[in-house]
Amino acid sequence: ARARHVIGLGLGDALAYAVPDLPASGHDRMVERYRHHFLARDADLPLFAGTRELLDSLQLRGHRLAIATGKSRAGLARALKHLALENVFDATRCADQCASKPAPDMLIELMDELAADRTRTLMIGDTAHDLGMAANAGVAAIAVGYGAHPPEQLEALAPLALAMSTAELATWLREHA
Repeated sequence: ARARHVIGLGLGDALAYAVPDLPASGHDRMVERYRHHFLARDADLPLFAGTRELLDSLQLRGHRLAIATGKSRAGLARALKHLALENVFDATRCADQCASKPAPDMLIELMDELAADRTRTLMIGDTAHDLGMAANAGVAAIAVGYGAHPPEQLEALAPLALAMSTAELATWLREHA
């Protein structure tokens, strides 16, 4: 439960929560071991079924797409390359560039870069951290209940909708966005 909770946070914040008794002197070693184990399986992490098609359809409809992630810049670059998504997103922000979620910084910087109005911006996220960032930035959010945090935890944060599959998300976006 502690490990699942930190998905989406920057690594420093994640460590502080997941291993609160770890002395500061042990952080570097813990980060090194985490990266070792994560990178060993990094290339095995797939997209949820239907995600690529959804992204393509959003692009075709003229939506600007951005990523706000707890990954590092290097980690995001690896993931986008592995998944052949390098040219899909108009802008990205990572935890090593901004304050970690749920601070609004990533989302605010992305909106500034893309000249996006808050009232026309939609955050789609699978963690309470994502929804908190959206709320802190004054942006509407959709929760996806098939990701990191349990649906009931996401629903408690009052998103516009809770999608339980990529297909449900695609339907909601076609009807509302």
